[in-house]
Amino acid sequence: MKKVFITILLVAGAATASQAQKYRTAAGIRLGGDQFGATVQQRIAEKSTLEGMALVGSREYSGTLLYQRHWPMLGRRFNYYLGGGGHIGNLKDQGVFTGLDAIVGIEYKVNGLPFLLSADVKPALHFNHEDWVKLATGISIRYVIVSEKKEKKKLWPFGKQQQEEKSGWPFGKKKEPEPPKKKLWPFGKKEEPVPAPEPEPEKRIDLNKLFKKKEN
Repeated sequence: MKKVFITILLVAGAATASQAQKYRTAAGIRLGGDQFGATVQQRIAEKSTLEGMALVGSREYSGTLLYQRHWPMLGRRFNYYLGGGGHIGNLKDQGVFTGLDAIVGIEYKVNGLPFLLSADVKPALHFNHEDWVKLATGISIRYVIVSEKKEKKKLWPFGKQQQEEKSGWPFGKKKEPEPPKKKLWPFGKKEEPVPAPEPEPEKRIDLNKLFKKKEN
């Protein structure tokens, strides 16, 4: 198993992609060496997760919390991760122990199924334990409880939203005033100005005619 894991990890170093992780919350079981237990993984950032482990062995039980940073290998479904954290547990005939952990692993989100497969190497440094240093390997099978949210395109509630007219007129395109017509001169008929009307002659009263009528 170790040879296969190291081979896959070496291949990962030459692979590149743009994103990692295709889930938010996943939980399942972990098997490794003389220990087995439960594991829960929660994404807290675009490429970061927190993983909690509750493990039981032949002579001990422990709880571990790890921060992990993920990098893509062959796409968003297949990536590798590095991380670290700490643990606390109880050892038979010796009592409570604590320690520090590191982890390196690979994981694969099964295409079309809500399952996440991973394999890792987890070295640990123990305090108050009969084994001060331990190099453990493990395989985890998790069920994706909360998948990645897909961004939905916003749709106009009554169908496809029409583009707004530039004029902003609420009942259609606003009619703009027609530009004034240009004169055709000098390349056409020149418009002649309309002559102004002549003023009417003033009516004058002939006083001689009025006096003659009175004399008669």
